Amino acid sequence: MSERVIALQDQRLRSLLPPVPARPIRADGLLQDQLGRPLRDLRISVTDRCNFRCGYCMPKAVFDQNYTYLPHRALLTFEEITRLTRHFVAHGVRKVRLTGGEPLLRKNLEILVEQLARLHTPDGQPLDLTLTTNGSLLKRKAQALKDAGLHRITVSLDGLDDAVFRQMNDVDFPVADVLDGIEAAQAAGLGPIKVNMVVKKSCNQDQILTMARHFRGTGIVLRFIEYMDVGATNGWRMDEVMPSLAVLQHIHQQMPLVPLQASAPGATAERWGYVGSNGQHDSSLGEVGFISSVTQAFCRDCNRARLSTEGKVYLCLFASQGYELRELLRGGASDDDLTSAIGAIWQGRCDRYSEIRSILPPDQRPQTGRRIEMSYIGG
Repeated sequence: MSERVIALQDQRLRSLLPPVPARPIRADGLLQDQLGRPLRDLRISVTDRCNFRCGYCMPKAVFDQNYTYLPHRALLTFEEITRLTRHFVAHGVRKVRLTGGEPLLRKNLEILVEQLARLHTPDGQPLDLTLTTNGSLLKRKAQALKDAGLHRITVSLDGLDDAVFRQMNDVDFPVADVLDGIEAAQAAGLGPIKVNMVVKKSCNQDQILTMARHFRGTGIVLRFIEYMDVGATNGWRMDEVMPSLAVLQHIHQQMPLVPLQASAPGATAERWGYVGSNGQHDSSLGEVGFISSVTQAFCRDCNRARLSTEGKVYLCLFASQGYELRELLRGGASDDDLTSAIGAIWQGRCDRYSEIRSILPPDQRPQTGRRIEMSYIGG
């Protein structure tokens, strides 16, 4: 089968030329990759900038005042993002998450939200439209985002102790302002709200119970994330990872938990509910989640694609290369070409980094190039 390839210039990370098959790939919502995984979730990075310098994501030693970010002309416009998203939705995407960097730093983001909120799945259902933020700008943005059509929000928060939180974000940002943002999001009706806490030994493990007690019974779902080896700049070491099982046991000793069913196929978080006086899950007390990509790989169920802020598609959070779509967009590609290119990219997918890491010793793992950074593609 012959293929047409659009030439492009190399960018900050290695990227592949997106093939446009001579025989079009029809968008029927049944697209699968090499391991039989459907395409259901699209995560869109709208900026590579962030106003925090969390050590596990954008350490200040690397992302200092001399760091060169992508120029504005390189970023996808809102119209380009919406056009690409439409084709992903035609192939089966049901959930779209806006991320970054810190997505609320992207000027007029509510315009993009409004455009995406108009999209519907082939069977007429609205997208599950959500956003992940560090919460620093949420207080003044929450209502506008809700009015534009955003459904839900996830806030990254690594501790409630102000000194710990300031140390973690490394820009001396107060935790009270993030909590005010969460309150504003609740008042605006952006829910259910989720709060993500990355647990790193020696940094914030003493905040686990504090966070659990604070959010228990509030309707906010607290999720604990294992410190991950994303990118090459965060100095990741396995001995700094606190396994989810240890976090679960720590909470369970003080506030008993029972396992809950997964919220949806391909969900990354394992759900546990707080136990009431009758020994069963008490829904009024809520639940916690555990995302264990280091100790319990969930590659087999992964149904996510990631679109970078300048139009590269990545098929794994731990990828070392992406597929360039921006040049197709700006080169006059037809809708059929874009649909087929996205279909061909997903059909060729066989990524399962975390699974391989968990079963093979380091010296037997496949060698890859420099992996993308968390700040570049979002979590």
